Amino acid sequence: MNVTRLPSLAPREEGCEGCGSCPSRREFFRVGIGAAVAAAVAAVLPASAGATPIRWIRPAGSGGALRYPVPTADGVDVDKGNELILVRFQGTIAAFALSCPHQRSMLRWREGDGIFQCSKHHSEYLPLGQYRKGRATRNMDRLGIHLEGSEVVVDPGTVYHSDEDPDGWASAVVPAP
Repeated sequence: MNVTRLPSLAPREEGCEGCGSCPSRREFFRVGIGAAVAAAVAAVLPASAGATPIRWIRPAGSGGALRYPVPTADGVDVDKGNELILVRFQGTIAAFALSCPHQRSMLRWREGDGIFQCSKHHSEYLPLGQYRKGRATRNMDRLGIHLEGSEVVVDPGTVYHSDEDPDGWASAVVPAP
């Protein structure tokens, strides 16, 4: 039997001798599929998903009371080292424990929805700590707070639970100057 071999129809580049600069078929598909998945995820996420207005803060000075500059605009400030959240919202400033009152899981600020959410059981809270829905049974824990000049002073040792001390919890806010 006589077999005739046809020349390859794919043009060969001159000087290409398998240097490794061209991706393999497997690599080409892996990168292509990864890009397609990333594009699909980006298409379904809200526009604000990657941009959070959280400001990471640290207290000034040392000692028991923690001092922070008065926030100049509505937003959420987080001091991860001291596990607290400082919120300025509609002319009011409050300080909260960074953990959910249900089982002490970390709270996250969902900027697109304007709520805090528990990372474990997804309980939700309004910006000033009021319970909205989920497994928790009370509002976020507020911390003792007062103003001194241009600083917000937070006492992390004074914790107000809305179910045990509703009057203390309600008064643990200061008006924004």
